[in-house]
Amino acid sequence: MITILYTFRNRDIRRIKNSLDSLAKQVSQNFNVIFVDYGSSDIISSKIRELLNQYNFVTYIHLFTAEQPWNKCKALNYAIKNLESDYCFTADADMIFHSKFTGILEKFAEPNKATYFQVGFLNEEESLKDVPFENYKTNFLTNNEATGMTLFPVEKLKLINGFDEFFHFWGAEDTDIHNRLKNLECEIVYYDTELLLLHQWHKNYRSRETQELSTELQLSGIVELNHKHLVYNLKNKTIKVNSENWGIILDKTEFNELSDVSPKKLSTEKSKIDHFLYYELPNSKEKIIAIQIKKDEIGQFEVKSILKKILGRKVTKHYTLKEINDLLLMHIVSFYHKYPYSYKISEDLKSIIFKIKKQEL
Repeated sequence: MITILYTFRNRDIRRIKNSLDSLAKQVSQNFNVIFVDYGSSDIISSKIRELLNQYNFVTYIHLFTAEQPWNKCKALNYAIKNLESDYCFTADADMIFHSKFTGILEKFAEPNKATYFQVGFLNEEESLKDVPFENYKTNFLTNNEATGMTLFPVEKLKLINGFDEFFHFWGAEDTDIHNRLKNLECEIVYYDTELLLLHQWHKNYRSRETQELSTELQLSGIVELNHKHLVYNLKNKTIKVNSENWGIILDKTEFNELSDVSPKKLSTEKSKIDHFLYYELPNSKEKIIAIQIKKDEIGQFEVKSILKKILGRKVTKHYTLKEINDLLLMHIVSFYHKYPYSYKISEDLKSIIFKIKKQEL
């Protein structure tokens, strides 16, 4: 039995249906699906549950990570750590499969080999069609540098502690795990004999990235940071990553515990934010820390600053909320993502609420 792993958050339900319909049409029904919902909204979660109930080969898992940045590695690791299957395939939620695809997977399933597959990308117009696999017209084909769609021996993944959970948002995690498996002397094979996978169109992360604050959690420069980490692991010939607590995610009890704590107010004053980040946060232990940082009223500090400048006095410096967002998320990604935490930007973009349970790991 091969387990196909999906990771998902707040995507177009139509694309998911197209993908699962193509699995329902597989000639070889030698697989099951684990669908990991990494914190979709209640509305989307309800819709996706309703859809998945139509497929008897799917197991749905909802994680309480709506108030955390997207992390494909953690979503996959949560499933991988508990897998009983000998092999798993990491699928993009937008993928359409050729009807003989799972039969091909079975032929390539070997205990010391990982096989990844060429993908044909569809444009926006083509993705809206409902036609047989062979009738789609691809916009372009991937080459051997695109490493995402891979059949893995599960035992090898567990030996290296799964995907590197440092990688947040998007980019580099797939290539990294291939590199580390090679260092483990696991054979990596690229399959492009025939096209078996089609990728439905959607906007990519880079096109949605903005230099402004957004309720969709973003961190400026994260793609470049992920690439540097990829290179770091490559140069150091890294095999094993994470701690032995890999694959452990914030659970419902911890989520509710964080939700019940009222945050203390913290201004955008630079010295106060710096003290919190560089002293209070790292040195607080065995307790929940909860803060709310609110945007200062327009003109409040500008007028004071102008007056102080006129009088020759020292001006108090303040961060913008976007600057604070990037500082906080960088600290979370670097030092605190293993702890139970929540991070939320208000709908009016005027405040950030951050809560974390500092506990022994």
